[in-house]
Amino acid sequence: MNFKQLILTLPVLFMAGCTQVPVLQHKAVFEDFTYVGNDDYYNQHPLQADDEFYNPILPGWYSDPSICADGKGNYFMVTSTFGYYPGVPLFHSTDMLNWKQVGHILTRPEQLPLERSSVSTGGIFAASIFYNKYNDTYYMITTNMGRMMRGQQGNFIVKSKDPLNGEWSDPIWLEDMAGIDPSLFFDEDGKAYVVHCGMTRNPPYPGCNQMIMHEFDVENDKVVVESATVLAEGGAFPEDKPMALEGPHLYKWNGMYYLMCAEGGTELGHSEVIFRSNDLHGKFVAWEKNPILTQRTLGDRQDGVYCTGHADIVQDPQGGWWSVFLGTRRIDGEMENLGRETFMMPVRWSDDGWPYMTQGDDQVPLILKMSGAKRSEQVTFGNFSISDDFTLPKLADYWVSARDAATDKYSLTELPGTLVLSCDTMTLCNNQGSAAYVGRRLQHHQFRATTRMYFQPEAGEWAGMVLLKNENLQYYLAVGAGSIEVQKIGEKDTYEVLASAPLDGQKDFTLCIEGTNKGKTFDFSYSTDGGRTWNMLLAGADADYLATHYSTSGSSSFTGTTVGMYAVKR
Repeated sequence: MNFKQLILTLPVLFMAGCTQVPVLQHKAVFEDFTYVGNDDYYNQHPLQADDEFYNPILPGWYSDPSICADGKGNYFMVTSTFGYYPGVPLFHSTDMLNWKQVGHILTRPEQLPLERSSVSTGGIFAASIFYNKYNDTYYMITTNMGRMMRGQQGNFIVKSKDPLNGEWSDPIWLEDMAGIDPSLFFDEDGKAYVVHCGMTRNPPYPGCNQMIMHEFDVENDKVVVESATVLAEGGAFPEDKPMALEGPHLYKWNGMYYLMCAEGGTELGHSEVIFRSNDLHGKFVAWEKNPILTQRTLGDRQDGVYCTGHADIVQDPQGGWWSVFLGTRRIDGEMENLGRETFMMPVRWSDDGWPYMTQGDDQVPLILKMSGAKRSEQVTFGNFSISDDFTLPKLADYWVSARDAATDKYSLTELPGTLVLSCDTMTLCNNQGSAAYVGRRLQHHQFRATTRMYFQPEAGEWAGMVLLKNENLQYYLAVGAGSIEVQKIGEKDTYEVLASAPLDGQKDFTLCIEGTNKGKTFDFSYSTDGGRTWNMLLAGADADYLATHYSTSGSSSFTGTTVGMYAVKR
């Protein structure tokens, strides 16, 4: 049996022996969800050794990665979540090759106020995680951009003594500290500091930023405002007028302090640069061979990585250094729907003590080795599949909703073993609240997502599967009163019907969305007999409609596409 035949049988296998699920008025009942990745690169380049892994190590939209070690054999990694809920996924590993999501850090409304935040441009920017050995406490620091844009304090910290089993604290808002991308540094003398990106007053050129450091009072969790020091301004080579010095991290190694920052914007000009000083409060000097990571000089490549930057580094158990950073995989050098992903590669050191990941025309590799580690059967990378029968008491960690928990829009207990979505009037085009939507990240260019749904809609009610880029860009495979449609949704919930088929009293639907043609197109199909036979509703829908296109400046999109279940009453 080939891959296509296997995947086509999955819905039948999952449904074998299932009893008929009741149909609820004004609600859609989803009995399962499956997701299968099938990217060509992984099929054509199987891993050969137990210590090998694929880049990206977190495929799909996991941007702005940050990593820390606690010296006890634990490694933790976080990424940004913007306007999605819950916020900041937390990954754990004991060897840095095998990662497992162990939850989210921001899981309560008071931790994650996202009112009026766009899923793709608002909310949580640049999350960073740290361990302070002096008080045995883990810290996550970040910016809530939605609050900041509304004139409220946006930078905050949450803390935990036990990130694997305990909840994180309520937000500690960092008063009187402007700017974005805050980061922490715990020095060897026990003192702590916050470094962040601030806008240069009266900048000599557009996009000129400063890296500003404050002392941080650990006992009282407060920034010492009067201690502000500018560590760097403009970039590694200010005479070249680089834009967007941001995403700072401080490290100490062999008696030297290192300041590592992103530079050049988060698109094709993205890079990582390094400065150092023998005095934390002294002059930081840029390395003459900056940038220490970039792919901007390489042009279009087969299976190439682009937009690399926003890095963090950590030591492994053997004393080597590794970096995590964001990057993108474009289709034919043009577009993608996966978003900015998390890559990992080793850090090298120059003879005179400077860390770097790439130099010149070095390419970010897609297959690497992690010596001393052994790949497990369940990994975060490559082609994989997931299935959910909604029998757990809460949603699995990979599910997200828009802006809040949406627990008033869905239920796992009304019909145990199912996900029930109410046909709510709040749509995914409205950023004022949450819609009846539960989704997950696309992690492959070529994928197949299916769900079995029981639904008997009244006029104006729709339910099914949606591909969500943002409030203005969506594809909806929707069952309504008397028809099933593929809707291309635009601004203000306007939509164009791309394909439609009549329905005659059916209540049981298996829906399927596939990424095809290397991710350039989407196919939409459905079954009314539990997946034994399929009807192609629309083949070859243009994936470019949802895609991110990259330029040498600017930020066209911060998130990738998510796919999931959606119900609405228009």
